[in-house]
Order: sequence, then C-alpha cells, then structure tokens
Amino acid sequence: MALDPEAYELLKRQKRTDESFSDAVKRLARPRVPLPPSQASGRICPLGERREIDRVYADLHAADRRHADRIRRQWKAK
Repeated sequence: MALDPEAYELLKRQKRTDESFSDAVKRLARPRVPLPPSQASGRICPLGERREIDRVYADLHAADRRHADRIRRQWKAK
C-alpha cells in the first residue's frame, strides 16, 4: 500500500535524516505517555533556566504592551 502525495510530503517533513520512513512512522505513531510531574521536573529545562525564561518572557510581554499602548495613543491623536 502506498501513501498519497500529501501524506508522503507530511511524513517526509517529519522524518529525521538518520531514520527510515518506517522508523519515522513508528516514532510518530507510538503513543506518548506523559511523565508524572515528580519525574518531569527539571528534565526539559532546569528550574533556574525556566525562571530566567519566564522573566525574559514577562519583560518582552510588558515591552510589547507599552509599544501597543504607544501606537494606540498616536492613532487617537490623529
């Protein structure tokens, strides 16, 4: 059985360079079981780095909000 062209392109984009199409299908189709929070903590990102990322995100969000407010004031002034 063959894949239709759209399915083939989708799979091709997901396939890693070091794996076969069969390996990609197995990896993508395998059910993902989330880790319990007690085991997941710190695996993706250490807590210190996570806090830094959160701080940077909050700073960017605040800057974006200030920029949007500035644009709104300029539009109202026109």
